[in-house]
Amino acid sequence: MRLVTFSDDKGARVGVHDPESSSVVDLSAGTRLPQDMNAFIALGKNGLSRARRSVRSGEGRIPFDSVKLHAPIPRPAKNILCVGKNYHDHAQEFHASGVDATGKETIPEVPVMFTKWPNSVIGPGEPIPSANDYTNTTDYEGELAVVIGEGGRHISKKDAYSRVYGYTIINDVSARTLQNRHRQWFLGKSLDGYCPMGPCIVTADEVKDVTQLQLVTKVNGELRQSAFVTQLIFDIPTLIETLSRVMTLEPGDLIATGTCAGVGIGFTPPKYLQPGDRVAITIEPIGTLENPVA
Repeated sequence: MRLVTFSDDKGARVGVHDPESSSVVDLSAGTRLPQDMNAFIALGKNGLSRARRSVRSGEGRIPFDSVKLHAPIPRPAKNILCVGKNYHDHAQEFHASGVDATGKETIPEVPVMFTKWPNSVIGPGEPIPSANDYTNTTDYEGELAVVIGEGGRHISKKDAYSRVYGYTIINDVSARTLQNRHRQWFLGKSLDGYCPMGPCIVTADEVKDVTQLQLVTKVNGELRQSAFVTQLIFDIPTLIETLSRVMTLEPGDLIATGTCAGVGIGFTPPKYLQPGDRVAITIEPIGTLENPVA
């Protein structure tokens, strides 16, 4: 299923996007499911079963073009967990850029972890407010994000995929000068509006082999990034095992798995985002996350 948070004149709530009928099934109609995605994810398999019944019944269908999509998790309960330098080609371009303040090694020996502030999240179509970056070095990073369904501590690699609820797209928008100046990446990554997310959460059962998903980023129609998830330095099971070794993962937690080569800082001169640009990140079957730059 393609789970979405949408709104119309009745307010925001959770639904299922059905591309075949170009409609959204309102899960609050008849089934009395939560109107908040965090609460819906917390229901686990029971919530998904009830949602599938709602889709089959056809009750609560709304034309897709009559609703507004928001980030599938508009306000994460905690910081978004992020991984830096997790594709070989990006690790090399980032090291060469002079912005990298994480250490001397080009390819990390262990996952480079940081977080983004929940208030940075915006939805599909919402403008990226580049004016918030007073250094004028705003950059894009297309990423696959993992949504945790069943949490816990000390999750092994072999059990990791069983804890995945689904997948979405995140644009890890970054203020490069702030990222470098403050050494820790948190400030340069957490500006308001610097975490576009969406357009939906595709449930894990819809993805046969996540390593074969392709990530493509375009800026104003120009191809900038293209890679397959199989190219990750540290794969999804490794990330889940690493994180759960030191913290309790919970339903609704988000792990942005890293970006590939082709970010703006990798060009000479850098191709930073400018007002009027449009960034489109595509990962099928999730879809395309597109945002203008303001």
